Amino acid sequence: MNPNDLTFEALGKVVREPSRRLETFPKPPGVQTVILESDEVTSLCPITGQPDWETVTIEFEPDQFCIESKSLKLYLWSFRQDGAFCEALAGQIAQDVYEACKPHWCRVTVSQKPRGGITIKAVAAAGDVLEGK
Repeated sequence: MNPNDLTFEALGKVVREPSRRLETFPKPPGVQTVILESDEVTSLCPITGQPDWETVTIEFEPDQFCIESKSLKLYLWSFRQDGAFCEALAGQIAQDVYEACKPHWCRVTVSQKPRGGITIKAVAAAGDVLEGK
């Protein structure tokens, strides 16, 4: 694989707005598991409209493709003005990652910073992990 043959919409370019498009690249040989984490994710409470801060951890076993990290940053940024419960956010991200790179399995953990003294941690999965593999 020649990196010069790859074309990306975001990587290497100035991008000033979020995007729901996750870009991929071919899995390098030997890669078994990919773990991506961001503690800079924000969304809005769907009831009050107040901001929520989340740490998102994405784990997957790639089949043929990996997620390109700048597109992931822009994707996570796109939730900034969305009203969503932590649990719904985990499910949406897991489904979108699974659809984008078609891994063997994908697991997403969203940890929401405490509100009212309660931390919420939601885990969503897609692929073979659902079958206990």
